[in-house]
Amino acid sequence: MSEKKKNLSDYDIHAVPDASTMKFGIVVSEWNDEITFALCRGAIDTLMKHGAKDENIQLHYVPGSFELPLGARFLTNAGEVDAVICIGCVIQGETRHFDFICNAVADGITNLGLQTNVPVIFGVLTPNTWEQAKDRAGGKHGNKGDEAAITAIKMVNLKRKI
Repeated sequence: MSEKKKNLSDYDIHAVPDASTMKFGIVVSEWNDEITFALCRGAIDTLMKHGAKDENIQLHYVPGSFELPLGARFLTNAGEVDAVICIGCVIQGETRHFDFICNAVADGITNLGLQTNVPVIFGVLTPNTWEQAKDRAGGKHGNKGDEAAITAIKMVNLKRKI
């Protein structure tokens, strides 16, 4: 399988809508916190770079990536956010635990967005190694948090336009 290597932090800044009137929730997994906190910082910096106000960004923590969908559900139920960014990191191990967690989180995040009509963004790394995670949390491949923030802004904008 061919894979195009892309820097997750490279994007056309002019193609991103103004986020000054948007409200965001960010749910961050505490598991692999060196990675997830770097992803979170990238997301917050990118949201603010595009006009989001500090008071319009809610930050909440959950123990692990498995808990991200429920944490996001709490935010969508509160009705105070236009989008939720879920940030986590599940690194491949020697057991099938990785598969179960990744599938559950992806399905949960997808279904939550469809059920609530609130954009719920998958900012979860699923690398094979710690090094690959670092490369995508501000390393040589950029920061997946930046990409998740841009996605959130664009999805809120799309919803508002429709």
